[in-house]
Amino acid sequence: MAITRRDFLKMVGGTAGLMALQPFSRVMPLGPFPEGERLGRLTATLDLKSAPRVDYASVGTLYPDTIVPWLREAVATSIDPNVINQRWVETPQGYLYSAYVQPVKNLPNTPLSAMPAGKSGFWAEVTVPYVDFVLENSEPSSSWLKNARANGLPTRLYYSQVMWIDQVKTSEVTGNLIYRATQPVFIDNKFAGVENDLMWAEGAAFRVLTPEEMTPINPQVDPTQKRVVANLTYQTLSCFEGETEVFFCKMSSGRKWDAQGNSTDTWSTPLGDGHRTWRKSISIHMAGGTVDAGYDTVGVNWCTFFSGAGIAIHSTFWHNNYGTARSHGCLNVRPEDAKWIFRWTTPEVSLDPGDQTVGMPGGTQVDVRQREY
Repeated sequence: MAITRRDFLKMVGGTAGLMALQPFSRVMPLGPFPEGERLGRLTATLDLKSAPRVDYASVGTLYPDTIVPWLREAVATSIDPNVINQRWVETPQGYLYSAYVQPVKNLPNTPLSAMPAGKSGFWAEVTVPYVDFVLENSEPSSSWLKNARANGLPTRLYYSQVMWIDQVKTSEVTGNLIYRATQPVFIDNKFAGVENDLMWAEGAAFRVLTPEEMTPINPQVDPTQKRVVANLTYQTLSCFEGETEVFFCKMSSGRKWDAQGNSTDTWSTPLGDGHRTWRKSISIHMAGGTVDAGYDTVGVNWCTFFSGAGIAIHSTFWHNNYGTARSHGCLNVRPEDAKWIFRWTTPEVSLDPGDQTVGMPGGTQVDVRQREY
């Protein structure tokens, strides 16, 4: 479903107008989304091209959160020397540069009608392109929500994000089951409560995670023989068991420029062999930096921390530009890649509570290298 800028602004204005209503009545139904086994969500404003070439004239403009059918991925027919990623997405209307098109699916679920017995909450993954939510708390706590409210922007959770669900209710307007999603807080490896922002959204947007998804991969292998190698030159990540590579993926490491485009080491990923995984969390709220060059994002999932206070291998939903250095120091990988690495590395993490911190010497070794020419 391609929307115009006028449609986008009308949608935003409608969302802002609902803020005066009660939380349960403001929860909006899902979609509608276009049909297709694979879809794409724009994470930025993009020009639509008649061919996968940056030098072709635009045949239209699409805006953030537009959902399009993803027909196939194509290689650029004219190489752009200014970028590493030369992949484009073909849609029925034309071609979009893939770096800012998140691969998504529309897989609504049958929501739980009540909280699981004896549980204070459960982890659930967004399996639709996006789901709108409304805050139970009258004033937002997080800076990203303050910014959204100040600018009249819609508040949404996106495909692949994982959140903690701590309440289930029936909507007073639609009659649908709705979930209260939030971010849990852990102290000494124990659940200690939730953050202040409480988000009500359609329950059908969320798939409940299962214990089977947390099963360790290759646990029979001696943990000392497992090793992650991140190559900043080629923007690749490999997992080794001894000398055998058992997993490989593209990544996005710390960017090498600031918000003004100047070269900087501020966001560089720490180099060196012998880093150790010291914390793993199914999902966390990541925030840091300054107003003009910072970040504030909930539901960052499958996090494997290995350096400093916040450097991790983790899933990414806000771009599709793997192979290009662009993070704030972490190693961005696709959601499915982050989940595999999470299950393969140590320490092992159970579904409940879904967060584990260990002391030194830590878990799996992580080597971060850069080839110098």
